[in-house]
Amino acid sequence: MQRLSAMDTTYLVGESRETPMHFGGLCLLTIPEGEDEAEFIRRQLEILRSPKEWRLPFGHRLVMSRLGAAGPTYWEPDAQLDVDHHVRRSSLPRPGGFRELFVLVARLHESLLDRRRPLWEMQVIDGLQNRQLALYWKMHHAASDGVSGLRLALDMVSPDPDERRDYSPFSRRAHELAKAKRDRPRSEPATKGDLEAVAALLRESFGSTTDLLESLTTYARAWWSDEEEPLTTAWTPAPKSAFSGNVTEARRFVAQSYSLPRVRAVGKALGGTINDVVLAMCGGAMRRYLLALGELPEQPLTAMTPVSLRAEGQRKVGNAVGALIANLGTHLSDPEERFAAVTASMNAGKALLRGMSAKAIELFTLVTLTPAWFVGVLGLGDRFPPYSTVISNIPGPRERRYWNGARLDGLYPVGNLNHGAALNITLLSNDDQLDFGIVACPDRVPHAQRLVDDLQDALEELERAAGL
Repeated sequence: MQRLSAMDTTYLVGESRETPMHFGGLCLLTIPEGEDEAEFIRRQLEILRSPKEWRLPFGHRLVMSRLGAAGPTYWEPDAQLDVDHHVRRSSLPRPGGFRELFVLVARLHESLLDRRRPLWEMQVIDGLQNRQLALYWKMHHAASDGVSGLRLALDMVSPDPDERRDYSPFSRRAHELAKAKRDRPRSEPATKGDLEAVAALLRESFGSTTDLLESLTTYARAWWSDEEEPLTTAWTPAPKSAFSGNVTEARRFVAQSYSLPRVRAVGKALGGTINDVVLAMCGGAMRRYLLALGELPEQPLTAMTPVSLRAEGQRKVGNAVGALIANLGTHLSDPEERFAAVTASMNAGKALLRGMSAKAIELFTLVTLTPAWFVGVLGLGDRFPPYSTVISNIPGPRERRYWNGARLDGLYPVGNLNHGAALNITLLSNDDQLDFGIVACPDRVPHAQRLVDDLQDALEELERAAGL
């Protein structure tokens, strides 16, 4: 049995009907020409359900003490696993469009995972037009973080459109083959994304002496200071807005892809990273959304931005993640000034973390964001919002991928919500595009689909500011 870490357990303790603690993803695929659609779907379902030996945590369930989630909790093999409960098929009325697909995903994402079973589910969704097929999956945060979940999704696909796999991605065989592939020596170092590069710097210092107290002191000084500081912290500032109230169990999901070369060009022209551009896009979109409602606060909105601490090749279940707080510059009408505010806050946050080991980052995150967790659990997010939203940028595949010949057209993350953060924006790089998945509580953030257009407008605004 494998025991859950303290960070993993917090996701069990903090879960409620209104705040399910799972995350997910939506894969949009095109069935290859020449394949019969019904037969292709039948064959893939058979493969997905085929394991006799399951990889952790897909064949494992939680075992708790009499104290429940507050006591020691372990993963143990589930001897009575019902694969049909975990791998299901859903059909949209033909010809199904993206609106119908997103409504179904939102409904599936609302429900809690059954803790008596392994904490994951996958839906194969047919009925879409243009020979498209969708896969929606969700997994509890106690079992995995977003980066580990992405690696599982990437284990399913291949850059070779002719490759066919007769084993399930949930099987022990898939885990062993993926591990053997990652363990091969590389002729060239892997290219890393912006936040992944920061995580690499943190991992390089693993095991070194860490002055955690100094970092906490710097953070506390920024929190107490009345002067404007580039280092942004939880609650300073965190104005109330439509995004910061308590959430209900209802969810709305929308997704869209944006051009990665366009975003990269803006970052290069303005002297920032791809992630800086993404945060500035989100800040511009949220500003436009609140202006339309007549509810834009004078203080800037902020975002909690996770930072992966997972070492290359690390496959252990659970979480390895830290977090920064970003100033989104929503109080600034000038897009270039807004971009500068985002960049300054992120640079200050990275500088604070750079001197710490990965383990120290986890402890630092627990210390600085535990109060935010308690606010969410106690349902006080509408009164004391620690930040305005969660924005997560995950590095993904750098080339087109295929699932047993089906082209991967989009890989859209589906995040979770907490009291005090009624909007989650998670994105993933996929070939030459950035795939955005937006989850909102419609009772707090109505008409969330407007944010898709607002993000496009914010990108064009940044391009004009950059002279592109």
